[in-house]
Amino acid sequence: MEALVGADCHQKDDARQKLTPALKARMERNRQKALLLRQSRLAENSVSGDTAVRKSGVAHKLVDTGGGFFIEEDEESHHTTKYKRVEEPAPALCGDENICEDCNNKFRESYLLKTFNHPTCDKCKDLDEKHKLITKTEAKSKYQLNDIDLEKREPILKFFSRKNPHNSRWGEMKLYLESQVKERALEIYDSFQEIEEKRETKNVKKEAARKKKYQKVLNNLRKEVRSSLYTKDMGNHEHDYGLETCKDDENDIWTKTCKTCGHELTYEKM
Repeated sequence: MEALVGADCHQKDDARQKLTPALKARMERNRQKALLLRQSRLAENSVSGDTAVRKSGVAHKLVDTGGGFFIEEDEESHHTTKYKRVEEPAPALCGDENICEDCNNKFRESYLLKTFNHPTCDKCKDLDEKHKLITKTEAKSKYQLNDIDLEKREPILKFFSRKNPHNSRWGEMKLYLESQVKERALEIYDSFQEIEEKRETKNVKKEAARKKKYQKVLNNLRKEVRSSLYTKDMGNHEHDYGLETCKDDENDIWTKTCKTCGHELTYEKM
């Protein structure tokens, strides 16, 4: 048992040594804020407790359970008479400085941090290459992701919307940070090669479905053409010939064609 405890402590010491100085400083600031907040809470509860004693005549004290909440204990009976959970909000971290992952300089706010929660300062922002944006449709097609991968899987990827530049009446486009989309894809697939293979397989199936649909349309057109070539029953049809034309001048042979059925009548003038 002592060996297990010693190994656990040794692992925790190694983890503390791996923390960067900036992260250690942030943790210390957060700890100090939490202590100040706790002290202020205790002072408020002490004042409210004194008021309760004056009204009820029974002394109560707050006892820290160590589990994140306090209980009120009757000092006379030393038995717990009422449980009251005291919520302690997390300390605000908005004033803390951040470390840029590109230049390692400290900064407070930036476009990429505010929009995508990406720790890069405005000086290192490169929306053309390194921090390129990608539409939701392109992200799903290029990296073989679906709506659940982008909008439901934790942590949910941040995005911002803007009007479609091709047509303002269409739905708004969702733009993601492509580097974050790549990381999400590698959480699902083992490598980019697997993503490429799946995309190729999907394209082959899509092309086969397109050809099948085209062949179906072509067959329907052929059926329509065949049905139009059937000879129609004209019944008691009377020919309505058009103007006559000379077919052979030497033999004085003329011809004329019916306007309705196309019948051609050839005759010789006397």
